[in-house]
Amino acid sequence: MATNTVPPRSTTTTTTGPHDIVEAAGHPVGAGLIKPGYDDRLTNEDLAPLRKQTWGGYNFFAFWMSDVHSVGGYVTAGSLFALGIASWQVLISLIIGILIVMVFANLVAKPSQKTGVPFPVINRAVFGVIGANIPAIIRGLIAMAWYGVQTFLAAQSLNIIFLKFMPGSAALLDHSFLGLSALGWISYGILWVAQAALFWRGMDTIRKFIDFAGPAVYVIMIALAIYLVAKAGWGHISLDLSVGKPLSVAAAIPVMISAIAIVVSYFSGPMLNFGDFSRYGKSFRAVKRGNLLGLPLNFLFFSILTVLCASATVPVFGKLITDPIETVQAIGAPFAILLGGLTFVTATVGINIVANFISPAFDFSNVAPRKISWRMGGMIAAVGSVLLTPWNWYGNPQAIQYTLGVLGALIGPLFGLLIAGYYLVGQQKIAVDDLFTMSKTGRYWYRRGVNSNAVWTLIIAGVVSVAAALVPTLVADAGGPDFTWLGNYGWFIGCGLGLVIFWAFETVSPRMPVLSADDPTVTDGSIDEADVEAAILPTRTAV
Repeated sequence: MATNTVPPRSTTTTTTGPHDIVEAAGHPVGAGLIKPGYDDRLTNEDLAPLRKQTWGGYNFFAFWMSDVHSVGGYVTAGSLFALGIASWQVLISLIIGILIVMVFANLVAKPSQKTGVPFPVINRAVFGVIGANIPAIIRGLIAMAWYGVQTFLAAQSLNIIFLKFMPGSAALLDHSFLGLSALGWISYGILWVAQAALFWRGMDTIRKFIDFAGPAVYVIMIALAIYLVAKAGWGHISLDLSVGKPLSVAAAIPVMISAIAIVVSYFSGPMLNFGDFSRYGKSFRAVKRGNLLGLPLNFLFFSILTVLCASATVPVFGKLITDPIETVQAIGAPFAILLGGLTFVTATVGINIVANFISPAFDFSNVAPRKISWRMGGMIAAVGSVLLTPWNWYGNPQAIQYTLGVLGALIGPLFGLLIAGYYLVGQQKIAVDDLFTMSKTGRYWYRRGVNSNAVWTLIIAGVVSVAAALVPTLVADAGGPDFTWLGNYGWFIGCGLGLVIFWAFETVSPRMPVLSADDPTVTDGSIDEADVEAAILPTRTAV
């Protein structure tokens, strides 16, 4: 058996060319390793394998902090109390859900970290070098929609600041365009420009921002919890926030399972394209360490703070408030509104950048690398997010759970396909250079650049999972039986079907190549860094 080493990184000096007109996702020109044989219809500086991978565990810890510490995360956690289960049951559901997210995030992180390429490129191994545009476009459009939603949520925080410190701005609420008030447009525009400017600075600037944003939100959340608990008095706080009559243990279990599914669906977007970030990891071990700190441990602490803050709103304000923006507004103190509003704006910008800006940047660039750079791909998503007018379709009271169900249904099959393709069929082996060739002899050319097994899997699994999310609601609205709970499991249904169907197709009619670890052009993800270090150390000692 051949002894493999860490993923090969050629040191061949490449000449600059049309690929180098744009920087590599904000990195210096040349950060992407473009070899002479790479086809420019599949390659630019942004999509090429990285020469250097420098992110450590803290960077991924901060990434998840930015993803968790948002208005959407707070409201989603708070919305679980409406399911009728006790606070401790909500907390258990949150932790189990986030542990599942951590496991899946590690799975999707590995192929990109080992090869140094983003999510849409790694999909070329499964869908084919042309077929990979299908999952890229789907993920890009979903991220674009959520980019608009998160910007709208952050704009609401900014509205509160305007109304408090510029009372005359209230007159702007009387004028609207396309369903959004004039003040809303101003706040939305300010945040739209601010996020675009941050994104334009590149990945290294984004890394520095999320390194700051996550801890900053913690400081304010802790201060908010201390203030509310002190004002209410510990004896007046009830941690039982469930709505309606308490459920029995037998009745609570299926509700808790639904809550777990909601948590996984909430993180399904950034979880799917986590490879866009894990590619920067200096080692897979660093990625896993950051995920451990940033998901179960960080999410547990954040959830406790959320429960404390929400619980204290009952004795302090006379009603349960699960929206941090409303909580800060109810406090009324100018300093609290300014500091809290700006903090939640920062938090939402953080999650928007990491979850909904970077993904479509890579995804849309993958469609036409010669014409669309990473930056242009991100700006396409930013403009598209406005055209979708997210404030109109996100105003439904059931939007959080309903939208998450549909989102998970669309993303689930893509996740299952990637995991099946990389781990079960591909056995963690990737021929990186073949991801960038249009040659018919390329190992990922399949037929006309498309793996039909992957496409048919996506169609079958996608139809079933989306139907599971949409049909129950339509039936209930028509007066039929209520099985809307099925929509909470759209992600799991799609993921399971995507994995099983693709594995079955590849077993019956194989399309993906069988690669050997002995091939020097193949990156073998089954070899861990610790194994490599153990193999190298005796040689170094002998020398």
